[in-house]
Amino acid sequence: MKTIPPQIDDLWKHLLEQASAPGFFERNAARFCRRAMLAKSFNGMGLLGMAAALGGRASGAEMPGSGPLALRQPHFAPRAKHVIHLWMNGAPSQVDTFDPKPALAKYAGQRPESTAKLTTENRTGGLMPSPFPFSRHGRSGLEISSLFPHVARHADDLCVIRSMHTDVPVHESSNWMMFTGSIQPNRPSYGSWLLYGLGSENENLPGFVVLGEPGQPVNGPSNWSSRFLPGIYQGCQVALPPGYNPREVMPYLRNTELSASSQRRELDFLQQLNALHVERRGAENALNARIESLEMAFHMGDAAAEAFDTGAESAATLADYGLTGPEADLVAGSVDGGFKRSTFGRNCLLARRLVERGVRVVQIYCGKSQPWDHHGRNSESHRNHAAVVDRPIAALLADLKSRGLLEETLVLWGGEFGRTPTTQGNDGRDHNHHGFSVWMTGGGVKGGLAYGATDEFGFKAVEKPVHVHDLHATMLHLMGLDHERLTYRYSGRDFRLTDVHGEVVKEVIA
Repeated sequence: MKTIPPQIDDLWKHLLEQASAPGFFERNAARFCRRAMLAKSFNGMGLLGMAAALGGRASGAEMPGSGPLALRQPHFAPRAKHVIHLWMNGAPSQVDTFDPKPALAKYAGQRPESTAKLTTENRTGGLMPSPFPFSRHGRSGLEISSLFPHVARHADDLCVIRSMHTDVPVHESSNWMMFTGSIQPNRPSYGSWLLYGLGSENENLPGFVVLGEPGQPVNGPSNWSSRFLPGIYQGCQVALPPGYNPREVMPYLRNTELSASSQRRELDFLQQLNALHVERRGAENALNARIESLEMAFHMGDAAAEAFDTGAESAATLADYGLTGPEADLVAGSVDGGFKRSTFGRNCLLARRLVERGVRVVQIYCGKSQPWDHHGRNSESHRNHAAVVDRPIAALLADLKSRGLLEETLVLWGGEFGRTPTTQGNDGRDHNHHGFSVWMTGGGVKGGLAYGATDEFGFKAVEKPVHVHDLHATMLHLMGLDHERLTYRYSGRDFRLTDVHGEVVKEVIA
């Protein structure tokens, strides 16, 4: 049952005290006839509903724990409170990064019988060895390629799932699958589900933030959409230009002409008009989203500019993330799909600052479009792209760990699928959804672990296969949510992130 906001409760107490005074109704008989009562009270019903929805915000009071982003109790004790998703849009090659396959060198150029289906489906050539040597790292001896020397220093904290698989080898559909659990763009993002299930720890910032460069990655907003969940749970995309000043690029969050109290009065008036509209027309999802977004924008104010202002960070921190120094402007890829180390590093730093301030989910995209989609020049492109992301990712992991945030932050790295172990053209690799690698760290995950396996050539998951539904179920579990109980009633049925699938991969949980 919904708790009555204190200001509404106080109003009723005041009215009852007045009504209990001797002779009250005799003196006010004309005001309390049936017709007058209905006329006067009915017009306020919408405002009462608005006040209940907004809780303490209706009177300008601070009331943590109220509203659609209020903190909610998880189903059980969580291992993690936040998620940072490092999205390598375009799909990196598993056999060049985290899944060593020495058999590729032994059978280079050949087409073994086990890959016959692969070469028929994707019209690729013979097996192509990786030019990047793998070596063991840390006490665990986890094997990582030479593309990621900085990330390799955190080998004992990484859990590499080498047996991931998904449904189709198509970028758009596999993007949607990885983010929403569906190959069609009609389901909410996992970030929206987490926000719906758990709420946010900071009412002054969006609970679900998407970071990238100006421009859209593949699928764009449909990757972080809330779909049929209330609009307040949608991801908030922030694409800041190079050399930005947060005080200048967020002017719509700060009004230099009006005081905060004046802005509050203006917003309250606008919200009253919205309430009247609801009263006359009935509830509308679009209007509810607008009401909630106006409140969020008001509360963001200085909080957003402060969170996105890296000026207070030390010179050493900025250098660690690759924001300064001779290689800060290192660029990978083409003009459309390329991205700078300084931009990616800045977004990694911002992710730490956001989870530090209570943001529930942060997604980081590597530039625009799908820069990791290497149908040609696979080796050169992987070398360039890894050089951009390796150091900032390692800095993020070290920073989270030093601040005690890694143990409560689940970090996920990967793309929408993998690449073929065979060649496409002279030196490219085609799409491969049958087997690929992702890794997780922090948030209750076992470190120094390689879980599952693909076949000897890295084509198909053959040992302990993990579907995307299983990955989502495990992520929710680490956040304290049962994926079968986190449901939302829509269009006559209960929906959930994992649909009717998914098993928690308990072996990867510490």
